Amino acid sequence: MTAANIKQQLLAFGNPLKAEHAKYFFKTGKGQYGEGDRFMGCTVPETRGVAGKFMQTPFGELEILLNDDLHECRLCALIILVAQFQKAGDLARKEIVDFYLAHTHRINNWDLVDLSCYHIIGAWLKGQEDRSLLYRLAESNQLWEQRIAIVSTMAFIRNNDFSDTLNLCELFLTHKHDLMHKACGWMLREAGKRDEAVLTGFLDNHHPKMPRTMLRYAIERLSPEQKNHYMMRPGK
Repeated sequence: MTAANIKQQLLAFGNPLKAEHAKYFFKTGKGQYGEGDRFMGCTVPETRGVAGKFMQTPFGELEILLNDDLHECRLCALIILVAQFQKAGDLARKEIVDFYLAHTHRINNWDLVDLSCYHIIGAWLKGQEDRSLLYRLAESNQLWEQRIAIVSTMAFIRNNDFSDTLNLCELFLTHKHDLMHKACGWMLREAGKRDEAVLTGFLDNHHPKMPRTMLRYAIERLSPEQKNHYMMRPGK
């Protein structure tokens, strides 16, 4: 169960055409959010298949994978880490949370964040009163830690607990990055699936100043009449 074994199996699925497409899809050009990321062209199902064979991989080998330049190695490490967390007791879960937080600089694209954070950070905090960790992440100067903060609240939303989602979305209203607008709109939409009044209450208070992308994502499941109402800016 070594990082080298895992990487070798992933490379067997490598596809240069898919790798080239991934470079474009994950914005790896100069100045883009995924600048410099490299891909082997292995699909997510293929990566999950490899991960399933190595579920007992220790932290030391997962750390090697997380430090690999190839995106799929980091993805595979996180899939394994999520699976380990879901089967672990409280003490082991805390160790996984600490390991995850120590490596956020390598959880450095939106798919890596989204497939892992609410299964680990969100699940860990779900039953706790002290969720200050989310707000420390939200105040980080790292985009990916900020995204971890808001997407982790998916675990709370699924438990009909919306307060942290709303607080963080309000905090991020002035955020400059489109990836955060999308993440916040997504979480608001998920909250609205479970309680539309929660969503419309937030929109009633904030829609005039919401970034357009955040607003569009949030209202996606509302009626045409509601969409038209919220897309109208004051004075129009």
